[in-house]
Amino acid sequence: MKNFMDENFLLQTETAQKLYHEHAAKMPIIDYHCHLIPKMVADDYQFRSLTEIWLGGDHYKWRAMRTNGVDERYCTGTDTTDWEKFEKWAETVPYTMRNPLYHWTHLELKTAFGITKTLNPQTAREIYDECNEKLRQPEYSARGMMRRYHVETVCTTDDPVDSLEYHIKTRESGFEIKMLPAWRPDKAMAVEVPADFRAYVERLSEVSGVTISGFSDMIDALRRRHDFFAEQGCRLSDHGIEEFYAEDYTDAEINAIFNKVYGGKELTQEEILKFKSAMLVIFAEMDWEKGWAQQYHYGAIRNNNTKMFKLLGPDTGFDSIGEFATAKKMAKFLDRLNTEGKLTKTILYNLNPCANEVIATMLGNFQDGTCPGKIQFGSGWWFLDQKDGMEKQMNALSLLGLLSRFVGMLTDSRSFLSYPRHEYFRRTLCNLVGRDVENGEIPASEMARVNQMIEDISYNNAKNYFNF
Repeated sequence: MKNFMDENFLLQTETAQKLYHEHAAKMPIIDYHCHLIPKMVADDYQFRSLTEIWLGGDHYKWRAMRTNGVDERYCTGTDTTDWEKFEKWAETVPYTMRNPLYHWTHLELKTAFGITKTLNPQTAREIYDECNEKLRQPEYSARGMMRRYHVETVCTTDDPVDSLEYHIKTRESGFEIKMLPAWRPDKAMAVEVPADFRAYVERLSEVSGVTISGFSDMIDALRRRHDFFAEQGCRLSDHGIEEFYAEDYTDAEINAIFNKVYGGKELTQEEILKFKSAMLVIFAEMDWEKGWAQQYHYGAIRNNNTKMFKLLGPDTGFDSIGEFATAKKMAKFLDRLNTEGKLTKTILYNLNPCANEVIATMLGNFQDGTCPGKIQFGSGWWFLDQKDGMEKQMNALSLLGLLSRFVGMLTDSRSFLSYPRHEYFRRTLCNLVGRDVENGEIPASEMARVNQMIEDISYNNAKNYFNF
């Protein structure tokens, strides 16, 4: 029986162990998609407690706690102490066995704080006090955490109207780790609620200096912001969409739709889809012009619990995997850009594992030889960024594409303690490839190529792909 989470955790063969310890583990981290709060990096934020850095905003843990019968006040409430919230999490952890939270929890305790004890009600107070004591030390600040995990570059997620003041402040401070913005223009195509859209457009007008009275004005304003993001080092965009939009439309129709919704009138479903389709194309063209990479995270159905959405707002743990027949629309969207010679580097992230092979085969339709892996199958995302989900994604990519050209893992997280997800991914990758070597499916005589492949997926491919 192996010890829990020893140095060869998840590494089931000798080859896998060598691949991880001698190659994957030494590579720096490029976290090209995350939701860190830039102000915390700029201010080198010092966390007040383990609860703040670990449970604050973590809807993964909140979902588990609710499922375990923990009252909401210990998840998102304001009338409980940090210790009381942590105590409830510690009570929940033993019930999370076989959920990735169990692995992540103990991997984070081990790598960040050097704690190898398992978290449960009996060890909770000791672990809480020890971590809080360390969090008071300068090396456990926001920047200290990034240094601890050998982070080289992070890309945050930023709205076109964001000032990027904290990115600028961080860069000018001389901080050695790059924090770059990523363009996330979802609100500019969110026309379901006219009043919200109008308020957003007015804010866009204010920050861009463009008077907006029509659709072309809005696009001019967005282009100015796109230019500003590029000036601040932005190299990629990200889009959180329910599904791909590829309706046929005319310029006259889009102008009329903008005027209608900006004037406060609700749109029909057909009008909404046409507007979103036009905006996706326009954003993709902007990215192509600058040579950025574009990312598409699709397939979630969000805010399913209306009662809790009204109480807590979005991103609080009430989203799930959706079912969308999106392959034809995805192909139509990519084909339009490709036909016009305006398809830039693209990463596709699906949330439903039943679409793994769909995505893996879609990639090959639009590879054009201009760069390795131009169209990418993004790493297991959200509900799939665990061992089983990552293995299925990499197996589909291996069978139907080139795993060797994969740009690898990201945290997609708001937490400064989420960097061990890169370690979790790298161990899983090394175990998959190592097993193939041990089984005679990859020749042992080609280990130099295998070693390079592991280092490339862990780090080099992302560095080259994004031109960091």
